[in-house]
Amino acid sequence: MNNTLSFYKYHGAGNDFVMIDNRIPALFDFNTPDLIAQLCHRHFGIGADGFILLENDEVADFKMRYFNADGNEGSMCGNGGRCIVAFANDLGIIPSEGSFSATDGLHKFKVLDNNEYAISLKNVDRVEVMPNAYFIHTGSPHWVEFVDDLNGFDVHNKGKKIRLDPMFGKGGTNVNFLVDAPTGLEIATFERGVEAETLACGTGVTAAAMAYYISKGWQVDLFEVSIKAKGGLLHISFRPNHDNELPTFSDVWLTGPAVKVFKGEIII
Repeated sequence: MNNTLSFYKYHGAGNDFVMIDNRIPALFDFNTPDLIAQLCHRHFGIGADGFILLENDEVADFKMRYFNADGNEGSMCGNGGRCIVAFANDLGIIPSEGSFSATDGLHKFKVLDNNEYAISLKNVDRVEVMPNAYFIHTGSPHWVEFVDDLNGFDVHNKGKKIRLDPMFGKGGTNVNFLVDAPTGLEIATFERGVEAETLACGTGVTAAAMAYYISKGWQVDLFEVSIKAKGGLLHISFRPNHDNELPTFSDVWLTGPAVKVFKGEIII
């Protein structure tokens, strides 16, 4: 058996992924967490925050299967979604607008200029408000906490403590620390499955944008905002609905860069 695996490396605002074109399945069992964890390991493998398979789909233009760096199949990943659109575009298999399927259903996509890609995310029908924080599920669960400054802030230890809090159950949560700075919104994220701080998180900045909107008490038809992650700038837009005490959100879009870093081969 040929034990050489061809792969691609992409990143979206520093959130990096190993990509595999699995439309014709490779001779490897990607349902083995140890293999994926090895490939994502930054010292003994390729190194990545996540692992993504591009597969055929009967309804959409393609299917995205996302795995966390620990090897377990994960929930929706916003930056991973934009990166797999970039990957599919580089392979020449998609139109400029279309859809792909993921673990939480269908997502629309748009191929823009200058390595920018936009994807739709699920509607958000429920928000939990905590003291100085919000819990919002944007395809993945996110705790969004407002802090005064990220300089010197202990993202890893404070994020890990919240991520493992029993109130979130066995699955835990992603943790986002958001600063409303005079120069704009800034964010840092501790990501479950990676179990470390990542340079950006797409579903996280989306949850943060919603938390920010609620915190301001605004009521508009269309809200748009950019948030600076440590790896780059991401843009979020959505339509709030104010029929209930807390708003819900639809027509949610995440836009930002997605870049191919390199193509390679690795011996399994």
